[in-house]
Amino acid sequence: MTRRSEGSGLPLSAPSTWLVLALSAVFVLLGLLFVFAPRVGAAVFGIPAPEGPGLSYVSAIGLRDLAFGGYLAALSRLSTRRAVGTVLGLTVLIPAGDVILVLLEQGFESPKHLLLHAGSGFVMAASALWLLRQSSHDNTGGTS
Repeated sequence: MTRRSEGSGLPLSAPSTWLVLALSAVFVLLGLLFVFAPRVGAAVFGIPAPEGPGLSYVSAIGLRDLAFGGYLAALSRLSTRRAVGTVLGLTVLIPAGDVILVLLEQGFESPKHLLLHAGSGFVMAASALWLLRQSSHDNTGGTS
């Protein structure tokens, strides 16, 4: 049987923990923006908000971001570096898809939005690599 402290989340003293919590907060705030101000959210995303019932798709993006922010916060407090790093690494698919969507819709007319999504993917990938490398050097990344 393992001690509770071994699997009770990322250490609060680690800078990587605070990075994960900051990413979580950013995604929760973005999610709230997309849900409660979908036209503003669409402008931030880089694709014009549709009219009528299509606007609810923008709120779906917000719910996605809210859920992801919640997953990150929960994993950071309840899981291992390996688990959080793996989730961040797999989630790079979201900003990669966002880049493709903005590119298909706007082309290169909106480079700031393309850079926003690409930068988000880069931060997620770099964070994932950092956490996964740390997990190979301590006992908080094991498979217990």
